[in-house]
Amino acid sequence: MQPSAPTGPAAPVAPAETGRSAETARLAGDAGAGRVAGLDGLRGLAALYVLVHHCWLFTFHGYPVDTGPLWLGWLLYGHLGVVLFIVLSGFSLGIAPARHGWRLGGVAGYARRRARRILPAYWAALAFSLVIAWTVVPQPHNGPPDAATVGVYALLLQDFVAVPTPNGAFWSIAVEAELYVLLPLLLLVRRRAGAAVMLALVAVPVLAYGVAHPNVSTVDRLTWLTPQFAPLFATGLLGAGVVVATRRVRDLPWHWLAAAAAAPVAVVSGLFGTVWTVHHYFWVDLAIAPAIAALLAAVATGRPAPLVWLLATRPVRGLGTFSYSLYLIHLPIVVTVIGVITPRLVGPGLPAFGVTVALAVPVAVLAAWLFAKVFEIPFQRHRAASDGQRS
Repeated sequence: MQPSAPTGPAAPVAPAETGRSAETARLAGDAGAGRVAGLDGLRGLAALYVLVHHCWLFTFHGYPVDTGPLWLGWLLYGHLGVVLFIVLSGFSLGIAPARHGWRLGGVAGYARRRARRILPAYWAALAFSLVIAWTVVPQPHNGPPDAATVGVYALLLQDFVAVPTPNGAFWSIAVEAELYVLLPLLLLVRRRAGAAVMLALVAVPVLAYGVAHPNVSTVDRLTWLTPQFAPLFATGLLGAGVVVATRRVRDLPWHWLAAAAAAPVAVVSGLFGTVWTVHHYFWVDLAIAPAIAALLAAVATGRPAPLVWLLATRPVRGLGTFSYSLYLIHLPIVVTVIGVITPRLVGPGLPAFGVTVALAVPVAVLAAWLFAKVFEIPFQRHRAASDGQRS
């Protein structure tokens, strides 16, 4: 997950057509660059949130019980950052096909572009994670990686084969790869049978699985399949149609629709508490997906203007350009800081959290920026314009 950046071509938003200001339209979509700038910022902020979540997670023990200060309780839900990545992945990958009649432009070329996009940085991050796990500190609740770890993770099979993990964030990268394989089929169904059939194709089996397994818990087995992510990805894919829709559709109050869709999930989560929410992430993920898709549609159409402005500022948008690298390598850095450095400086609890954030966040961001310059950004420059997406 991911995490994970410049987005693909989007239909320009004409100020005269929508009635919004020229500045808002410019922020919503840069016609010359063919990008939806706000999505880059969302991706960067989501990666930063997951990073700080892991600082919290390894400081305040007892998850999913919230044992930290009440004012830090919002950091407990790092899993939802990955959920945003998955919906955003479907959304961004759907923009170019939406502009071309939901056509992918060749499966072989698409596969090469996706491989070029994710594999060099992933394999480099795998090597980095293995070195940290073998020489500094392994991942919590895991022994040192072994030979099986190398083979399983190199082939992105970690959601099928349980082995010691070198990096606890890698489970979602395998999920992304699985969804990339699914995308051509989803586009084929969307083109020939329509949006409702496409969504039903993935949603109905997943809902049936959830009903048949009422105790299913994503959190208890993060190194296994997460079937609910397929409907999330499909929901994002459908949402991409907004950027090429009619004026009437684009002018819908997508930001308010997002808030309305998120409100029931927030209320239920607040009423039942963190333990219930975490152990029902299967259903929470499915319930929150429409709200995320509506938020992405809002940003892509330039609303609300203050949020779009923030997401398009240079620091936030810049963070998005290497958010994939940040997601890939942040966890070994956090584990090193919390396991080796922080205990030598302060006691447990809030002081440990403060020191961990103060050290791990800037180090991880700087390291990810340098890492991206070598293993991520050079491979983006060679992507075909017809794909032009990032996940």
